[in-house]
Order: sequence, then C-alpha cells, then structure tokens
Amino acid sequence: MLDLSTKRAAPLAEAIQMAGDATLVPAPAATRFILRGAAAVDAVGKAFGVALPTRPCRAESSGDHAALWLGPDEWLLLAPVAETETLQATLNQAVAGIACAVVDISHRQTAVLLQGAGATAILNAGTPLDLSLTAFPVGMAVRTIFEKAEIVLWRNGETSFHIEVWRSFAPYVVALLKAARDDEAAASALN
Repeated sequence: MLDLSTKRAAPLAEAIQMAGDATLVPAPAATRFILRGAAAVDAVGKAFGVALPTRPCRAESSGDHAALWLGPDEWLLLAPVAETETLQATLNQAVAGIACAVVDISHRQTAVLLQGAGATAILNAGTPLDLSLTAFPVGMAVRTIFEKAEIVLWRNGETSFHIEVWRSFAPYVVALLKAARDDEAAASALN
C-alpha cells in the first residue's frame, strides 16, 4: 500500500562546519503561519504571546515564539511544531470578526541556522544586502534573495542568522552556502 502521509524533511541531516568558525545547522521543527491584515495585529499578538513588530523589517520574539514583519500587512509567525493545532485554533478565535487571513504554511517552508564569525561573509556570497551590524542589526528580518531563491533572513544574534526557505529550494540554498564556505576557505588560504 502506498503511504501518502506528508512528512517534513529537514534540509540538513546534521550540522555542517562552515568557514570562519561558522556552522550551518537545521532549525528546530516549527509551525509557521502567515498573517495578512494589519487590523489583526493586536489580537494576534495577544493570542500568540509576542507583540507583532510594526516597524518595517523587524522581528520580535519571546521564548520559542517569533513574529517577523514581512510587509505592511504581512507577518510570519514561528512556534514549536507541537503547538500547531492549538495555536491554529487560538489564532482563529482571536481574529474572529476581523478582516484578515491566518494561513498555516508549515509544510511549505523549512529553515536553517547559520552561526559564527564567518556567517556574514558566507551569506554575502549570495545576497545583495549589506549585512554589517550597522546596516543589518540584531532583530532585523527581511524577505530577500539568496542567488535565485527567495528567503526570509533574520539576524537573531551578532553572528547568528535564521534562514527561512521554501522546502523545494532548501537543497539549492544549502548547496550554495556550502559553495560559499569553500570559496571563503580558499580565499583565506591565499592570504
């Protein structure tokens, strides 16, 4: 009999050592919701347990919940995968009667964490952003590209980045991050 159950596969089986004392690790399994509709910000923030950021390109987190501003009326909500069903019900109840949409996108996306001193250089190999701490401070989150893949990039520490990517693009992004690591290692060896 054919097994048609949906399984979430991580883009990495284990941590990968990167250049400059950086590591690439799979992010913990998460449930992901997209909220569309600015009218629901306060209600969703209370129900979710994190005040949704209203400043552009910012993220707020509390414990294992995070809310990332993606656009004037769009937020990405991240929480532990074990909370999927209860969180969906809680959010639906919170937005009852408010013109908005709360959509579970957990199966669409996955994430990796890039951490360490070489993380910025590795990311700059594929993204056009200035990732200096001055231009891209801790707490900043943006939808951008990494080569040809759309990602959501969140700086959650001085040398730590959370990278959200569509599941189908995850192997591509991981391979490009590894190639950038190899290029950084080769450049360092020449110096």
